[in-house]
Parts: sequence; structure tokens; C-alpha cells
Amino acid sequence: MASRQTQKKTVLQPRKKTLQTRMRRIGGQIAGIQEMIERDRYCVDIMTQISAAKSALDSVAMLLLEDHTRHCVKDALANGGGNQKIEELVRVVKKYTK
Repeated sequence: MASRQTQKKTVLQPRKKTLQTRMRRIGGQIAGIQEMIERDRYCVDIMTQISAAKSALDSVAMLLLEDHTRHCVKDALANGGGNQKIEELVRVVKKYTK
């Protein structure tokens, strides 16, 4: 059976520092949720924090989606690879919104 190699794509993130800062903050939120559970905090308070963390992750995802569209998709459209990038974009949006 032939092994399948996955090509890893990389891109310079235009808002890398912003993304890193937000992800560190989200990591702190997750750690706080774990601590709340360990300390037997009120369920509604824990769920409120989970909702805030999910919202923060959604915000990061939207930044990435915006940058991908403005840079990768735009460049592909200008260079003749637009259809493939559009299909990729549609797939990721469908996956994200499930």
C-alpha cells in the first residue's frame, strides 16, 4: 500500500501578533474554565465562560477567513487559480459552519 504524503501549506500571517495574542488569551480562558470545574463552580458560570471562549475562537477564525480571502484568494484570482481557491474557501466555510 503506497503511503500518502500530505503537502503542508504555509503562509505568512499578516496579523500574526494579533492572532497570537488572542490565542494566548483564549488559552487563559480555557485554563480558567478547567479551574472553575476543579473548584466546583456553578454550572451556569462555567457555561458562560465556555460561551465566551467559543466566541473568542470564532473571532480568531473570522480574522483568518478575512485574511485568507483578501490575500490568498485574491492572489489566486489574479493569477488564474481562482476557481480552486474559491472551492477551497467554500469547503472550509461549510466545515466551519457545521
